Amino acid sequence: MKTLYTRNEIKEVRAALKAEGRKVVFTNGVFDILHAGHVDYLNKARAAGDVLILGLNSDASVRRIKGERRPIVPEHERAFVLANLKAVDYVTLFEEDTPHEIISDLIPDILIKGADWAIDKIVGREIVEANGGVVKTIEFVNQTSTTNIIKTVLERYGG
Repeated sequence: MKTLYTRNEIKEVRAALKAEGRKVVFTNGVFDILHAGHVDYLNKARAAGDVLILGLNSDASVRRIKGERRPIVPEHERAFVLANLKAVDYVTLFEEDTPHEIISDLIPDILIKGADWAIDKIVGREIVEANGGVVKTIEFVNQTSTTNIIKTVLERYGG
């Protein structure tokens, strides 16, 4: 099973899925230390359509957004874990700080982010809506976060 698709490969996949009339859901994120909140979110995202494409922030992108100490897990390991979840059909990396370019390339039918984002602030919303797609948010079921996991590990095991 292929775990990581290049930008050109994922564009070809998207074109084939569109030709088949399949509803493509796109979401993106860092997904550093995978936890129950991530899995719940991805399951709900996948349920919104026929296929889930996940845009994964590259290591360089994560460092720019989250700081030099992140990510904890390197991009190819994050991609491998995510691609092996039932909910995720395809994983592709993006180097940019936002997914605007990849959303422009793929034009998904459904764009999903967590409910911590206001719909009008979701990057790529205007592209998806202008092409007849919809933008949705998903409520988080718990307050689990990678940041909180790191904090707990440091509290328990830090020197």
